[in-house]
Amino acid sequence: MSSLYNQHFTAETIGGGSVNLDDFYGKVLLIVNTASKCGFTPQFDGLESMYQRYKDDGLVILGFPCNQFAKQDPGTNSEIAEECRLNYGVSFPMMAKIDVNGDNAHPLYDFLKKEQSGILTKDIKWNFTKFLISRDGTVLERFAPQTEPSKFEDQVREALGV
Repeated sequence: MSSLYNQHFTAETIGGGSVNLDDFYGKVLLIVNTASKCGFTPQFDGLESMYQRYKDDGLVILGFPCNQFAKQDPGTNSEIAEECRLNYGVSFPMMAKIDVNGDNAHPLYDFLKKEQSGILTKDIKWNFTKFLISRDGTVLERFAPQTEPSKFEDQVREALGV
């Protein structure tokens, strides 16, 4: 398995800045493609709760809004950021809207899908697919959209060593 940190990915933040994912080396990452108008959108509550519980132990959740599934995140980056903050109290880092499948997929998602394929296909099937990344950048696990954050908390704790 390859390390995410050998790839030198960058991403645009939802506020328009840029982040180098190498800066997260030594942290446990949970990378999620999000949507603000999806049936799974209430998972923001569970994700935020998990982030608050474990951020001091080294957990970083990165949200990547995506409008590829039934156009469930049609807003601008600033509208999405505001909705996440106001409706769900999201304080973990949100990135700019991206594609996760197809010719315009962000290279990070091409890497994640190669490292942890889904059932039947490597493509992301829907919003709120979650990838757990170890401190050294190994993609440990891929969780389905319907898998609530509370259902994989043990795996997060194990990756954190807490």
